[in-house]
Amino acid sequence: MRNESLVIMAGGASSRMKKSLEGSLLSDPIREAAKSLHKSLIPLDGKSRPLLYFLFENALKAGVTTFYIITSTENEAFQHFIQRLKDEKRFKHVDIKFAIQKIPNERKKPLGTADALQQCLEQHPELLEQRFSVCNGDNLYSTASIKILRQPRNEPHAMMAYDGMALGQSIQKLKKFALLDFNKNGLLTQILEKPTRSQLDNYTQRHQKLWVSMNLFNFHGAAIFTFLKNCPINPVRKEKELPQAVQNYVHNFPGSLRCFQRFEKIPDLTRTEDIATFFKK
Repeated sequence: MRNESLVIMAGGASSRMKKSLEGSLLSDPIREAAKSLHKSLIPLDGKSRPLLYFLFENALKAGVTTFYIITSTENEAFQHFIQRLKDEKRFKHVDIKFAIQKIPNERKKPLGTADALQQCLEQHPELLEQRFSVCNGDNLYSTASIKILRQPRNEPHAMMAYDGMALGQSIQKLKKFALLDFNKNGLLTQILEKPTRSQLDNYTQRHQKLWVSMNLFNFHGAAIFTFLKNCPINPVRKEKELPQAVQNYVHNFPGSLRCFQRFEKIPDLTRTEDIATFFKK
């Protein structure tokens, strides 16, 4: 079964990034870019290349041949980025497609990551007939991680489980990540969002480490679609969240998702201080 596509979720409002601009020490050009662009398009190096450029670069090295970018309706900046990307010889013949996450009439913001992927599959039904990877547009995943998810396996789904202490994130930020609970065979049993103290203590005793999700998945399209469509709206965030859709699937089909453990740092763009950290590299 084909497994050469990567879906990049970049349809969010980047609200946390924009809220963190006040009082930041960014240069005026970078500040203006952060105000007006999706965070995956903020220039990050001397050649004004954004995180999305480096994500494409890593995925291409991992054998990805087709990219799907989920954006909002107003995606002119993304289209301009792709035009410039294809000026480079190595990206010239890469297949890049857009999926538009439309906002329901009664809402002002997108309905969440599960809704984003559902709309992508509806707009590109060829994904229903294959396995494909899915990731955030504001994390820079390594070539190795993307390549691991493309290897053959028995389970219809898989995801990367990252050692929390290796991610290079602050403790405060790390506490906001979802913990991945899996059995001795590496099969996901539960996703723990915002675990309680007792859950955290129990988890640490069993795993000795904090294995966290950075939203890098690999799905069989037809298998996951119904669970995306039927994903409940989170009562706090008021969104349909992809981890919840995954949790519901695993609850109904135990042993259906393999966790690949990985120890590495994942550059992340959430707030303005993350931009400065990236520049230091």
